[in-house]
Amino acid sequence: MQLNIGQKVAYPSQGVCLVEELKCRTVGERSISGYSLRVLNDNSTIFIPAEKAGNVGIRPVINAQQCKCLIDKLSEDFDWVSCDWKTRSKEYTEKLQSGDVFEAADVLKKLTFLSHEKKLSFREQTLLEKARFLILSEITNADSAIAEAFASDILALVEKACIKHIHTQPKVMSVALH
Repeated sequence: MQLNIGQKVAYPSQGVCLVEELKCRTVGERSISGYSLRVLNDNSTIFIPAEKAGNVGIRPVINAQQCKCLIDKLSEDFDWVSCDWKTRSKEYTEKLQSGDVFEAADVLKKLTFLSHEKKLSFREQTLLEKARFLILSEITNADSAIAEAFASDILALVEKACIKHIHTQPKVMSVALH
């Protein structure tokens, strides 16, 4: 994957990063060419060897059309939520690590729905916050006009999806208790 200096990219589990420079590092006797990425959220840097850039899940930030699609998806109903916390944790962690912002939207909706049923565990609360962060990071960097209009409405859209979902899967936790 070819990255350009100044390009914004989405890095799995980190959010949006800015490609700052192409540089060489020496490891032992080997010289490695790679990209220096600045994580916009916390200003930290990540070095990615050029030959591994495509393998770690880095991708361009979504465009304006994809951003609108993401916002539409936030208010749509979603699939069944597993009653088994181990299954949920594994599934949601994999989705967030995939780097796919649409998968992060699914995690956000499901965990928000679940939070209405019960108090989330520390792990699930952390996954919920990570999903919310990844989506907001992507939207704000994809299209500033859309971001300003929808940043405050994102949670309202997710709540709308939860209301729709109540009709297809009412009371997840009460089913698990029986």
